[in-house]
Amino acid sequence: MNQHNPWARYALEYLPMKDLSGKVAAITGTASGIGRAIAILLAKEGCSCAISDINEEGLRETEREIKALGAAVNATVLDVADRDAVYAWADEVMREFGGVNLVVNNAGVSLNATIDSMTYVDMDWLLGINLYGMIYGTKAFLPHLKEAAEGHVVNISSVFSLMAIPTQSAYSMAKFAIRGFTECLRMEMDIGAYNVSATVVYPGGIRTNIARDARVSEELLQEIGTTKDEMVNSFSRGARTSPEQAAAKIIEGVKRNKRRVLIGPEAYYMDIMQRLMPSAYMKFMAWQFRMMERLGRRRAK
Repeated sequence: MNQHNPWARYALEYLPMKDLSGKVAAITGTASGIGRAIAILLAKEGCSCAISDINEEGLRETEREIKALGAAVNATVLDVADRDAVYAWADEVMREFGGVNLVVNNAGVSLNATIDSMTYVDMDWLLGINLYGMIYGTKAFLPHLKEAAEGHVVNISSVFSLMAIPTQSAYSMAKFAIRGFTECLRMEMDIGAYNVSATVVYPGGIRTNIARDARVSEELLQEIGTTKDEMVNSFSRGARTSPEQAAAKIIEGVKRNKRRVLIGPEAYYMDIMQRLMPSAYMKFMAWQFRMMERLGRRRAK
């Protein structure tokens, strides 16, 4: 409970952070895609931006774009799977800007593999970035957010936490966990009447590099009769939403203090399908993947 607020036991609703001008935002995964688009949009809104990514080249490009807008920016090469490094980054942000108001845990990777073919090395790689990176980012900054007049955490989940998808067990596992973690955080902040809120985001097909940078099981490629390039091209054709559109929806969600943000037509479709067919959707997905395998074998012949 927030002992400094005498109305804490009654004030369960956080006032939305409608004005981002003068705020400080920390964003992970900003070398490209959604992370870069969020950072640039926040800079345009008047935020000071602490950006990070393991890809230094892309990170520096984002830094240059933010500087060109006249916004304050601090760029750090960061592996979000390294807990000590994430906490050191949080300390650096506090030294540089004196506070933080918005944290966006966006860094993520993808792994295509059946549970049988997935290696522990690949699974640990994905969970370290997608799940533990989000946990470290939240916990490292949360004490500082509580000290601020206004604070908000945005955690990027996925439509694959609305419905589980074959060959995406590790990714779905991480994204389901992000969903549960963020919903718990939101409720705990409400109960404590802190000036901190949380939003979980469910992107559908976004035109980013996530498919191109994914790890793919060779056994899976052989089983479905395709190549990684074909999988990337298929994803690109189906990705209807730009990173800029996704970023705009996310920032709108922060300003409106939304508990969750669905992005893209796929997100709304999968949300409705899961509500209407909470168990039966699994039969449909299994049938769909069997058909894909058969088509792949025919092409391979």
